Amino acid sequence: MKIAVYPGSFDPVTYGHLDIITRAARMFDKVIVVVMCNSAKTPLFTLDERVKMLRESIKDLNNVEIDSFGGLMIDYCKERDIHTVIRGLRAITDFEYELQIAQTNKELSHNEVDTVFLTTSLKYSYLSSSVVKEIASYNGDITPCVPGFIADTLYEKFGHKKTTTSDLVDQK
Repeated sequence: MKIAVYPGSFDPVTYGHLDIITRAARMFDKVIVVVMCNSAKTPLFTLDERVKMLRESIKDLNNVEIDSFGGLMIDYCKERDIHTVIRGLRAITDFEYELQIAQTNKELSHNEVDTVFLTTSLKYSYLSSSVVKEIASYNGDITPCVPGFIADTLYEKFGHKKTTTSDLVDQK
């Protein structure tokens, strides 16, 4: 069975993430999406909230599981005998960072773990969780960026009422 891990902070999960998950699910027998604790980031959502949002987002993908982990991705892979990590790339700047991580993981795993890079679909290449949070913080329309229930959750987190595309049209 071909198993791959797709790690990330997913704070929140975007359509770009879901695109990568869906495409990886077609390539592998099983994909485990792992919500990581990134010491370099201060998440808006708790680990449990991010796991819950992901579970709801991928509920129709039978070969995708959601998990969480607080250590090194390479340790997660070793503990579960997984040899493939999926990473999404939006731009060349992502590649430089992701290549360094992939090479580090390869070295730390003694050549046991490889990274597969999937380029994000062009229509999602501008998306990042940070951009989505910034737009939502100003009550901007994030419905093209995330599923509706995640948009509602973000607006609520920032103390805004639900904003939909029709609401924005009515304001013009």
